[in-house]
Amino acid sequence: MTYSSPNFLSEESLLTSEEKALRDSARSFIQAEVVPLLREANQNEVFPEHLVQRFGEMGFLGINLQGYGCPGLSDVSYGLIMQELERADSGIRSFCSVQGALAMYAIHEFGSEEQKNRWLPEMAKGQKVGCFGLTEANAGSNPGGMKTHAEKVEGGYKLNGSKMWITNGGFADVFVVWAKLEGNIHGFLVEKGMKGLDIQTMKGKFSLRVSLTSELYFDDVFVPEENLLPKAKGLRAPLGCLSQARYGILFGVVGAAQDCFLTALEYSKQREIFDKPLSHYQITQEKLANMCNEISKAQLLAIHLGRLKEKGELQPEQISMGKMNNCRMALDVARTSREILGGNGIMDEYPIIRHMMNLETVNTYEGTEDVHRLVIGHALTGHSAFR
Repeated sequence: MTYSSPNFLSEESLLTSEEKALRDSARSFIQAEVVPLLREANQNEVFPEHLVQRFGEMGFLGINLQGYGCPGLSDVSYGLIMQELERADSGIRSFCSVQGALAMYAIHEFGSEEQKNRWLPEMAKGQKVGCFGLTEANAGSNPGGMKTHAEKVEGGYKLNGSKMWITNGGFADVFVVWAKLEGNIHGFLVEKGMKGLDIQTMKGKFSLRVSLTSELYFDDVFVPEENLLPKAKGLRAPLGCLSQARYGILFGVVGAAQDCFLTALEYSKQREIFDKPLSHYQITQEKLANMCNEISKAQLLAIHLGRLKEKGELQPEQISMGKMNNCRMALDVARTSREILGGNGIMDEYPIIRHMMNLETVNTYEGTEDVHRLVIGHALTGHSAFR
């Protein structure tokens, strides 16, 4: 099937020619080199690591970061590429999100010049991989409740604790780890091979199977002074990184929804029931119309938020609304598309069931739907419901 965006409300008229060219280039590459791998990768629960340097060559890593070998593209271009990556698979987009919007962004925003020059050029090329260690077993929606802690020692710090649900952790070269130091949250750059660092791969996932997820354990890991992120102090620092990643997600899930919708649309035209194509029936057309409606609104929302970001006006609560709305939309579209395919909808011959399982995770990580509702509620009322 030749892929194209629904564009029912002429959403493409809001994009520049450069943005469309970048998106189309990404689309062609992903269709040719990524999509053919996904069925087997999902079955075997593996991430195709050989693609990492190809992502660097295509400019998918640190897309909207400036300098240090990063592509320096617009925020909308960044979003559109995340959309194409997630049209393929949420795990593929997750790799690029964690590499660029979490690990690279943290170093770019909070690191020293020495740290930026050391890590960012190679990470942008896909020659080094980064991960982001914030979440813990008992500190997910409340990252401020983390137990991982650092102690000042001669020449640096000793790190103790654990992190879980860490994308890219199993093959990362640098780990951006958040820990409490004298009661305040700080960021540290832990490096592959440091004594006391133990990495355990998390197996048995039914979602995001094309993504390597790990648990990290720190047992008196010595982190030299020069590996402290000098500008990263307080919870605002990691939350700022999450805002960057959530922005990519609100674009990305539109791609997953589009892939489900277009698969269901084409299937409905070919599948005959009671002597005519499924697409001829009113209830099928109602489902298709509703899905197109919601995808179109989500795409408009994403582009609008992207333009606000480019002007430096995008607020965290607006990102929360975009992430909450678009993730729910994508899940609903995946489930409705599965209904249209009937029994075939659960077969991995089609991408829908893989998207549907993946989106359960995407709707949860980097802020659950409920947490984003509370963020929006706080912005509306001025009262925090978190405490």
